[in-house]
Amino acid sequence: MKYTFPALLFASLLVLAGCDQAEKSAQQLMGAAAESAKQAIDDTHKAAEQALSDATGGLIQKKETTEKDSEESESSSETI
Repeated sequence: MKYTFPALLFASLLVLAGCDQAEKSAQQLMGAAAESAKQAIDDTHKAAEQALSDATGGLIQKKETTEKDSEESESSSETI
């Protein structure tokens, strides 16, 4: 009986530490998933632009969007 309270206190501290670690892991996974989704969207966008360019025979030209896209990609990565 003498060791029941300290044992319960220690067990609850272990559970709380485990919950904190689980939360940190979940945040890291969410960050990785968001970055992966962003990369997939960027790749899809580039593929769609290339398909449109191929289909129109280059009649529709992009106007300096490659520089803007690279700047936007860097700034949007920072906000995530």
